[in-house]
Amino acid sequence: MTISYGDNGAPHFVEKESPQYPPAQQACLSLLPPPSPVQASPQELAAAREASACMRAKGVSWYPDPDPVTAEVQQKDGGTSEQWQELKRDHLDAYRACMPRPS
Repeated sequence: MTISYGDNGAPHFVEKESPQYPPAQQACLSLLPPPSPVQASPQELAAAREASACMRAKGVSWYPDPDPVTAEVQQKDGGTSEQWQELKRDHLDAYRACMPRPS
C-alpha cells in the first residue's frame, strides 16, 4: 500500500494490486529518504580488505581500500577514470586472483 494525493490534495491509500499503485509509487519516490547503507558483515569487510591489499601487492598500487561500512570499493576513493577503465584489461590476472567469487 502507498499514499497518493487526489486533485483536492487529500491523501488516500492505494493497494499494491491496484493499477493506480505504480503511478502513485513513482510520484512519491522523490519524497523518500535516501536508503541507509547496508552494513557489511565482519567477514565481508575482511574479505574486501584482503582483496584490496592483494590488488596492490599484484601491482595495482592505486587500488583503494573498501568502505568501512559497506565493504564496497568506490572509484572515487582511488585511481583515475582511465585506470578503472583499464583495470580488467591491463590487470586481469590480478583481478582474477584477488577478487572474491561467489560460492
